[in-house]
Amino acid sequence: MEHETTDSRNNARLAILELANMISVPMSLNAVVRLNVADAIWQGGANTPLSASQILARIAPSGAGDPETLQRVLRVLSSYGVFAEHLNDADSSERKYSLTETGKTLATDSQGLSYAPYVLQHYQDALMRAWPLMHEMIVDSTSMPFVKANGEEAYSYYGKKPEMNELMLKAMSGISVPFMKAILHGYNGFDGVKRLVDVGGSTGDCLRMILQKYPSIVEGINFDLPEVVAKAPSIPGVTHVGGDMFKSIPGGDAIFMKWILTTWTDERCKLIMETCFKALPVGGKLIACEPVLPEKTDDSQRTRALLEGDIFVMTIYGGKHRTEQQFKQLGLSAGFPNFKPFYVDYFYTVLEFQK
Repeated sequence: MEHETTDSRNNARLAILELANMISVPMSLNAVVRLNVADAIWQGGANTPLSASQILARIAPSGAGDPETLQRVLRVLSSYGVFAEHLNDADSSERKYSLTETGKTLATDSQGLSYAPYVLQHYQDALMRAWPLMHEMIVDSTSMPFVKANGEEAYSYYGKKPEMNELMLKAMSGISVPFMKAILHGYNGFDGVKRLVDVGGSTGDCLRMILQKYPSIVEGINFDLPEVVAKAPSIPGVTHVGGDMFKSIPGGDAIFMKWILTTWTDERCKLIMETCFKALPVGGKLIACEPVLPEKTDDSQRTRALLEGDIFVMTIYGGKHRTEQQFKQLGLSAGFPNFKPFYVDYFYTVLEFQK
């Protein structure tokens, strides 16, 4: 072993200390989201640097709270680029904070959307109970951390908890709009489609955006669980249909789905894709939007985000993120002879499977 005072050993100890204490970062993020700190700073676009005391006065107007505690949380998140710290050299105790580009994703936009619900849904009690059991899944592949912690699979558990379902819908809406703007800008695979089926389309927001861009689509079918589509609003050109994607999917020229395959095992993904294959005519296509892992592991932000997401879906849903080759093989096993990926977003990839 190298001498303990070398730079490489010192850096190694720093690295493992950072990893060991890493829980401080997501928990701090969870705290500022729960307290609506981003909206308190943003104030409709002002983004004026504020001290912890000034922020606290906006999020806790009763006068309660501890500015020092908030400042400590803001400092650690500033080191990860969520907030920008403004330090007056004449008074080092007066630190002020504004939102960085990353922090702005947590501020509520004009449509009432943000990434804040996406953050919050990760730290609900039922999910947090699963994480300490992750090691058991490594040595026993039949052990499902979420199931072991809560007694049933995540989706059925959510179905019994309206507040969890509502948060999930808000989270998906918050990240769907930016992604759909990216896909509609960079992907033209909806050209020529007359009847489009959105599997797992929730309230139909994505179909609405697609139909606005492609008026040539005569009919959009929003397909989801009966209890989900029962609450979906009326949308011109869209028919809401309830059902089970593992059993049958309405027919169409193309089938669209996003973030569906990643939460299921290979066996269940194959079953979903087989029902899609049966619902499509020759030449029809399945357009799936999913995270795609790189073949080579590196320390880029994108790779880390994808790998972290993989561990999340593994622990909570028993699903997985996959590489291009793994998706191609899944498609072949379900009957799709043609496969093509389109990288139109920094995180998600459009995967086209043609019959």
